[in-house]
Amino acid sequence: MDAPKTLAKETERQSRYALLLQPHMAELTGFVQRIRSARGSEYQVPDFDPLDGGSSAQVLFLLEAPGPKAVKSGFVSRNNPDETAKNFFLLNGQAGIARHLTVTWNAVPWYIGSGTKIRPAKRDDVREADEWLKQLLEILHHIRFIVFVGQKALHARSVVEETRPSAEIMFMPHPSPMYVNRAAGNRDRILSVLNQLAARLAISDA
Repeated sequence: MDAPKTLAKETERQSRYALLLQPHMAELTGFVQRIRSARGSEYQVPDFDPLDGGSSAQVLFLLEAPGPKAVKSGFVSRNNPDETAKNFFLLNGQAGIARHLTVTWNAVPWYIGSGTKIRPAKRDDVREADEWLKQLLEILHHIRFIVFVGQKALHARSVVEETRPSAEIMFMPHPSPMYVNRAAGNRDRILSVLNQLAARLAISDA
């Protein structure tokens, strides 16, 4: 089921778990397992969403860190039951970006909050995760565009530029309700970036 907030349902979460060893997901699932083993059980690291393009994706959306809904669902996903994920789902759809061309991840892959509230990622948090991001970029062989989502994710820019200098870098504001609903035009600012990305994808495929 590919619609906003579908990962609120246990049946849908189980369906996604069953896809984690599909060919486009196996390497990324192993990557997540390595992070969990290295960091320990106190660090909560959600999986990649198998409805995305996995290791064959051409676009990496890089956010800040997983929120409590991602921890609860077990996936970094535009289908998570929160308004940020819903905005991201709808805006990508409006821009016409095929989901199988994309993969979504976080500069800090583990949860950095407490209880139900995440705290903002600091530069040191991102630096602590640099090596994992490098490994991810080596797995994502087909990535041509890396979109930083929100200001905090930009702490990882130097690692991205060093590891994947051939990728085109873009930036879009974070699609949280706090930003989208703050001022008229903010939603359109995000959509403008996604429309540009869609156009670049079309040109590069021509």
